[in-house]
Amino acid sequence: MNVGNANFLPLLKRLDECISYVENNPQYAESSVYLLKFRQLQSRALGMIRSHVLSVLKSASSQVQAAIRSSGGNKASLSEGVEASVIYVRFKAAASELKPVLEEIESRASRKEYIHVLAECHKLYCEQRLSLIKGIVHQRISEFAKKEGLPSLTRSGCAYLMQVCQLEHQLFDHFFPSSSEDVSSLAPLIDPLSTYLYDTLRPKLIHETNVDFLCELVDILKVEVLGEQLSRRSESLAGLRPTLERILADVHERLTFRARTHIRDEIANYIPSDEDLNYPAKLEQSADVKSETASPDANPDVFKTWYPPLEKTISVLSKLYRCLEPAVFTGLAQEAVEVCSVSIQKASKLIVKRSTPMDGQLFLIKHLLILREQIAPFDIEFSVTHKELDFSHLLEHLRRILRGQASLFDWSRSTSLARTLSPRVLESQVDAKKVTAVKVALSSGTQNQKIDSVMAKPLKEQAFATPEKVAELVQKVKSAIQQELPVVMGKMKLYLQNPSTRTILFKPIKTNIVEAHVQVQSLLKAEYSPEEKRTINMVSIPELEAELDNLL
Repeated sequence: MNVGNANFLPLLKRLDECISYVENNPQYAESSVYLLKFRQLQSRALGMIRSHVLSVLKSASSQVQAAIRSSGGNKASLSEGVEASVIYVRFKAAASELKPVLEEIESRASRKEYIHVLAECHKLYCEQRLSLIKGIVHQRISEFAKKEGLPSLTRSGCAYLMQVCQLEHQLFDHFFPSSSEDVSSLAPLIDPLSTYLYDTLRPKLIHETNVDFLCELVDILKVEVLGEQLSRRSESLAGLRPTLERILADVHERLTFRARTHIRDEIANYIPSDEDLNYPAKLEQSADVKSETASPDANPDVFKTWYPPLEKTISVLSKLYRCLEPAVFTGLAQEAVEVCSVSIQKASKLIVKRSTPMDGQLFLIKHLLILREQIAPFDIEFSVTHKELDFSHLLEHLRRILRGQASLFDWSRSTSLARTLSPRVLESQVDAKKVTAVKVALSSGTQNQKIDSVMAKPLKEQAFATPEKVAELVQKVKSAIQQELPVVMGKMKLYLQNPSTRTILFKPIKTNIVEAHVQVQSLLKAEYSPEEKRTINMVSIPELEAELDNLL
């Protein structure tokens, strides 16, 4: 009797019932002998099933391969073979006689003997299917690799492999409907196919230096493949997820390395050219271009007025923000902001030497404000905790030991060196956003002092002069406000386009000027006659405030 006989499955069922009966009634005579014989018969029957499954699967594979060869067998038809109906329809028809046998085995999967046989059938099925489609899948992916770039290859390779896996899952579900939900059942088939895609992509990944390409790969894998495709067809493509996540992890690793290299080479070690430091000429040229455009708000060259390391910092952070894990991005962002701030400060010092101290200060204020504004949307923590070891307290203990006031190995006392040998851990936290704000404040404060000194210093030195000298001094201050201060404000407008920013920076300047005038007016009121005050002709405070406000 063979497995194909109509009486085979009923007899197998009868045999299982006999085994169950003998196991439940061990009190009958010679029950152990019958149980042994029944198990031997069951083992032979299951062995016949395994051989039958293997024979039918091999026969079906041979028929499919013969059909492929008869259809022409050229490379074009072979590469289209996985999509062709012959790979699936012919195989399903050729192996149709297995379906009742496999269903019977699955229905008895609660028994350990059948669990083992079912696993064997899964393995045999996957081996035959793999031998049938492995070469076709390899050839198709190799063709993609030859004619497509890395992003396109990743997209095409993943899409093709997902199509193959979905078709294979449907075919597997036809033969093993109760086992198809278990991802591990198809692993011997899916893993080798996905590994080939991984082996094709990895050499290209580790040699890719373009950050844009790597970010595009993350978007393809994370959004298009893992996010959209697998979520819609999660059950049939679940076997691909580990390999795709492994590819994504490799891309993340490579992207992190290239981003760190980019920050080091393009930002930290950036060497500015004469054109990069050509301030305020760059801003003046940009202002001329802006005035010629129809819309005053439309300025396509706004980024050209930025110092290149700042533009590179914002650009790379905006690319990495959605591509890397928050913890990794936070570390890179902290490093990028820190080196960018240092680079801007170095450029400011060079501009001071090339142009004027005012240009250097305004350049620094402008770029630090832009940096702080641009990193604000990144919803991450820019604070860094630095830890260092402190051994300074050991010196005092050594002195005490030398004076005989403490013991080296006296564990009973808390002052012994053995107890205090461990260093103290000192922690300090630095927030990049706050540091940037402090640098802006210091820069603007220095700028204010330089402007205020023009206005305030003469008043302090000539406080008790004669009316003629006071009048001369007041006239000089008035001329400075009307001639020098507009020049300062013009430069401020050139560097700082935001009116609110200029208002904030101008406020201490205005306050100092007004306070100086108030002090002088108090002095005039106390020390000078009305006629002398008319001679001095000092402007009133409301008029002064209005004049200063007009400068904004």
